[in-house]
Amino acid sequence: MMAVDINSSDEMRELYRELILDHARSPRHFGKLDDATHTAEGINPFCGDKLRLFVRLDDDEVIAAVKFEGSGCAISIASASLLTEMVTDMTVGQALDCFDAVTRRLTRPNYSNDSNDTIDLGKLRALDGVREFPSRVKCATLAWHALNSAIHGQSTTVSTE
Repeated sequence: MMAVDINSSDEMRELYRELILDHARSPRHFGKLDDATHTAEGINPFCGDKLRLFVRLDDDEVIAAVKFEGSGCAISIASASLLTEMVTDMTVGQALDCFDAVTRRLTRPNYSNDSNDTIDLGKLRALDGVREFPSRVKCATLAWHALNSAIHGQSTTVSTE
């Protein structure tokens, strides 16, 4: 008889939780990007998250660098950190596809992998747990909305409200 690991989903949740905490405690690409070509600010009034995203596009519309600064809850900071790792070296089109996939994944309560998703979300799946807490979805998507705003050159502050 074959043994079934009934704890595998619990173990996966724990790994994802550890990934979120790691990125929250030691955010990647944190700080100002002095030669940014695009910037956007975001605020989540409900939780108090505030961030500024800096993006540098090269001549081929590839994200050559991305950084952020600000303050917020662990989920907001971790999401922004994961974003910076994910979209660096992507084309603008790929980054926008990633924005669509992440926000769709987090805002649809019964989301399952969509066959139309062309982006491998990899570590970003660590954010899936926030779907169980609707108020935390805004924390997780704030940086992504700021990215969308920055790429589109919108100067208004992005708000999750």
